[in-house]
Amino acid sequence: MSGIIEENELIKTRKAKLDAIGASGIYAYGGRFDVTSTIKAVCDNFTESAAVTVAGRIMACREHGKSRFYDVRDASGKIQVYIKADILGEASYKFLDNFDIGDMVGVKGETFKTRTGEPTIKATEFTILAKSLRPLPEKWHGLKDVETRYRQRYVDLIMNEDSKSVFVARSRIVSEIRRFLDERGFLEVETPMMQSIPGGAAGKPFRTHHEALDIDLYLRIAPELYLKRLLVGGLDKVYEINRNFRNEGISTRHNPEFTMLEVYEAYSDCAGMMKLTGELITNAAQKVLGKTQFEYQGKPVDLSKWERVSFAELMKEQFGITPQDHQDEWIKKLKKKGIEIEGKELSRTQLINIVGELVEPKAHNHPVFVIDLFKEMCPLAKTKKDNPFLTDRFELYIGGMEIANAYSELNDPIEQKKRFEADLEGVKEKKGKLDEDFVRALEYGMPPAGGLGIGIDRLVMVLTNAASIRDVILFPQLKPEIRQGPDR
Repeated sequence: MSGIIEENELIKTRKAKLDAIGASGIYAYGGRFDVTSTIKAVCDNFTESAAVTVAGRIMACREHGKSRFYDVRDASGKIQVYIKADILGEASYKFLDNFDIGDMVGVKGETFKTRTGEPTIKATEFTILAKSLRPLPEKWHGLKDVETRYRQRYVDLIMNEDSKSVFVARSRIVSEIRRFLDERGFLEVETPMMQSIPGGAAGKPFRTHHEALDIDLYLRIAPELYLKRLLVGGLDKVYEINRNFRNEGISTRHNPEFTMLEVYEAYSDCAGMMKLTGELITNAAQKVLGKTQFEYQGKPVDLSKWERVSFAELMKEQFGITPQDHQDEWIKKLKKKGIEIEGKELSRTQLINIVGELVEPKAHNHPVFVIDLFKEMCPLAKTKKDNPFLTDRFELYIGGMEIANAYSELNDPIEQKKRFEADLEGVKEKKGKLDEDFVRALEYGMPPAGGLGIGIDRLVMVLTNAASIRDVILFPQLKPEIRQGPDR
């Protein structure tokens, strides 16, 4: 409790300073303040005796007799500000006693370099723009508590330059993805986030209710079925960077709300998506990192080599299972390997999903496309011409983590309806409803196409060397905060 009491006293002190600022006739939460440039631009293009106006947050203060040095930082960088009593005036200089580390300020002055060569602004005006009532974490300890960093991301961004750099990189990665696809003739579109039938992926949806229509709706688990409707409508190359929602577990690789890139191209196929994926990710790494060889969690990653591994062959090697085997035979073979499968009434699809989680490619120093996935694992993909038990699909792993999946899209309405019906068996959330409108759309004719989904959050994890998905999502989902006591 001592820490809380101490913080409360600091807040009271700062509120007293706020009152003093107000009593002087100055509003401590001012309005517009026109700057001449960013702090980084001042430093990068530094010239002596230049008149500049900048704004930012006080990050440090050092007082020497009748002068003070402040470190002021904006989104671009940090600069030292020098304030002298005989320049600012005694009354204005004394007024600085009401300023604290964390306050937002506006600075007008002239540039010069100190004897040590540090770029500095000699201030002629130092204006309060927003009074900080809460003290920032101590400089040398920083904001180390992981949960606090996620819960109070605003403080994390103030104190941790590494954290801020991750989100700057994330923005650049997304921009590069857009630029890459736009230059290749893809059209960015938007599809509904509330859907009457959740579809396009396996996952438990969040449910909501629309009062005016008096109907239940679901937050989308994927945009796939709507994007493919656009292929039917003649938009041959489309993509969406979309928010999806799945009412499932939270881990270092899963957040209930996450970002996906989905791309669809008419007259393409799985092989076309494989080529597109390699080029897109390599381009993003090159443009944002400046290289295609880097480390992820202590292991090297080399984007100059892309390998293919057969899931069907892994299943056969590790468990002796082939896609032609009956599910009873699978259970026997798994038991011989010491793997217990609970539930005698498991469907073949459920069994494949359980076993599929046991099979992952061995660690590689380069991206791995896992191909030859069983048909039941993807009801929306075409099967391979030479083996109807396998789909023309891949899952992409980088650094041991699944990043993307793609396939040759199923465009046969009769076969699609059969798979929907098989997929709905025992799925309570979908209440036995299949997407009849999507089947109807296919009946109008959808061109052969390739479809691709890339997990943006996971891709950013790999490219920024982040251990947890929470490190690349600005506001990850957390349990409600447990308050330790009064803080005001």
